Amino acid sequence: MTVAATLSTMRLSGHIIGLLKEYMHDLVEQARQESQAQEAFGFSAPPYQADHAIADLLAILDDRIESEGVQVGLPVEFLHEMWRHCSDARREISVRVWLECNIGAGGPSKARVRELTYASVIEYLERESSGE
Repeated sequence: MTVAATLSTMRLSGHIIGLLKEYMHDLVEQARQESQAQEAFGFSAPPYQADHAIADLLAILDDRIESEGVQVGLPVEFLHEMWRHCSDARREISVRVWLECNIGAGGPSKARVRELTYASVIEYLERESSGE
């Protein structure tokens, strides 16, 4: 079975999507906590974009695959496949996040950018696995 077929099979099971959502939630919560700490000390957050959120996701995936990959069922090649999917969807995700951040009230916080980016990544992966 090829890497792409393996990834597709795992996505259909929902196991990998569940793990991704858990890791994404951790990253969004981390961003909220960072924002609160910055505000408490009077600092303003630097600009943050969808590309940064994707890079942060890939970094946490690399870390989690190294530390707990086998135990939770993440194959070693999963990081490469996620990088490829994120690269393929980068423009679509960036445009969507930019639009959604600029339609709503307030500025695009790091947590909001991550939240929108990761929702877009999940939608892209689900669309890819269903063959749309």
